[in-house]
Amino acid sequence: MRDITPPPFPDPRQPDPHPWPRPPACLPAGMLDLPPQGARIAVAGLVILRQRPGTAKGVIFLTLEDETGVVNVIVWRKLYERFRRAVIAGRMLRVTGRLQRENEVTHVIAEEVEDISYMLDELLRPGGPGDHMPGASGPGA
Repeated sequence: MRDITPPPFPDPRQPDPHPWPRPPACLPAGMLDLPPQGARIAVAGLVILRQRPGTAKGVIFLTLEDETGVVNVIVWRKLYERFRRAVIAGRMLRVTGRLQRENEVTHVIAEEVEDISYMLDELLRPGGPGDHMPGASGPGA
């Protein structure tokens, strides 16, 4: 029996043997230690947490998850007003911003937020990438 377990995180320079809709030009969470402090980067992932503490003066904290780990995102109030719909309703987001490291914690300070939830729907399309994933039962499996 052939091993079809996907690697923990595919090399972006190689063809992915388990293709799925992947946001273009996004840094995986597992590689956030590579860019220097203050670098402008793009990350993407499923929204697993949204927090808007009353004591945070309108700041929103998001946690995104990709296949390599989690990304902490800070959305300042003014930016939230501009990208409100994506921040509130997006199931999967692409965030462009500046990398910030403080006390061994890494954050992305959002500059742009894009709702890319439509990419999740592509996984469910008959004959789409989801049919080719390990354990799939669709026509291409």
